[in-house]
Amino acid sequence: MKNKVLVSACLLAQPVRYDGAAKTFHHPILEQWMAEGRLVAVCPERMAGMGIPREPAEISDGATGEDVLAGRARVFTAVGEDVTDAFVAGAKAALAAALANGCRCALLTDGSPSCGSRSIYDGSFAGRRHVGSGVTAALLRRHGIDVFSPEQIEELREILTA
Repeated sequence: MKNKVLVSACLLAQPVRYDGAAKTFHHPILEQWMAEGRLVAVCPERMAGMGIPREPAEISDGATGEDVLAGRARVFTAVGEDVTDAFVAGAKAALAAALANGCRCALLTDGSPSCGSRSIYDGSFAGRRHVGSGVTAALLRRHGIDVFSPEQIEELREILTA
């Protein structure tokens, strides 16, 4: 069996984002992996029991998922609700799915406080991004799982075929 890839469910047209939408990513490589049964779809926020739709959330004060995991930052919704525990629980559930399926790589949507792999929003709810990872991406990396954004799918394919 070829290596499986953990993938954000929203990239696979599942309407699981905070606003009830998907963030469908169309790419021949992804379609091939889907046909081969290699994808393990996860939505950490849904896995933690968060509803759809739900308030948008961001990691506070320009911090990152690593900061959240280290207890130095929190995740808040736009209305000020602390949802840190749910984001950490979702990250742990996604990690468990990756480990159970032998995933050594993940393809996660960028910008998300869970799945952001290269950039995330800065906590101001003003649409500003900064370099950093979401909580799930950070936890996966801590456990040796390589995380890629959709823009890096060619690089991911090269790693999987090496």
